[in-house]
Amino acid sequence: MIRLSLLAFAPFLLSLTLAQTPEGLLFHASFDNGANAHLAKGDPQLYSSPSYKQQDRAAPGLAAAPKVKLDPGAGRRGSGALRFTGKNENAVFFRAAKNVNFQAGTISFWLSLNPDKDLAPDYCDPFQLTDKAYNDSAIWVDFTKDEKPRHFRLGVFGVLKSWQASNLGPNKEAAFENRLVVVQKPPFAGEHWTHIAITHQALGTPEGKAALYVNGSLIGNSPALSEPFAWDPQQTTLRLGINYIGLFDDLMVFNRPLSASEIQALSR
Repeated sequence: MIRLSLLAFAPFLLSLTLAQTPEGLLFHASFDNGANAHLAKGDPQLYSSPSYKQQDRAAPGLAAAPKVKLDPGAGRRGSGALRFTGKNENAVFFRAAKNVNFQAGTISFWLSLNPDKDLAPDYCDPFQLTDKAYNDSAIWVDFTKDEKPRHFRLGVFGVLKSWQASNLGPNKEAAFENRLVVVQKPPFAGEHWTHIAITHQALGTPEGKAALYVNGSLIGNSPALSEPFAWDPQQTTLRLGINYIGLFDDLMVFNRPLSASEIQALSR
């Protein structure tokens, strides 16, 4: 009997996956055959650095993030994924220039973890898109630190001074809380994969809006996002696993907001 490993079929599985992918794909890091993206309109390289404040010290690969590794057999299709083995306080990112349409698009990825058991007692952002901070021209999802079970949230914020109502600090004012899409009992578990999709459109205009999907279902839409966004494409990064512990797989970025049916198909 001839035995063939799953890795022998990896190119075929990848081509099949891409054939079923909706139109408009700008970027795809499957982590099946390495850490770098196998499809990218811009830089495909995964970088790491000691912190995002030291992003200018970034080097290719994961050498500066010792708690993050490529795990060849941990992915959702039995191939590769990124494994965050401990609270990741280092910078792990892809460059956004040409890999992201900043005005409209969809961000898709998969997570496997038990938030209440696995995460450290701190806010955790599995994903951020920004060149500044989570509250200043940014798109992100996070797990809260105090609630039981921990809530899962989408935040989309333009220029800080354009939406912040006071100097209380963003986490203490209604202008921050009222803009979030919140899942109070998210379906995450270490025994299975959970699909996340974020759509956004018309950011930086009075018609700006965003939406969060979990496992193909629409969770909620953001309020109107009418403020400006001050993206610097050359500095903006797709940030992975801030304070995260768990598995991360199949990061995709599309140049348009996918339809509900397209996201549902993508989540299967």
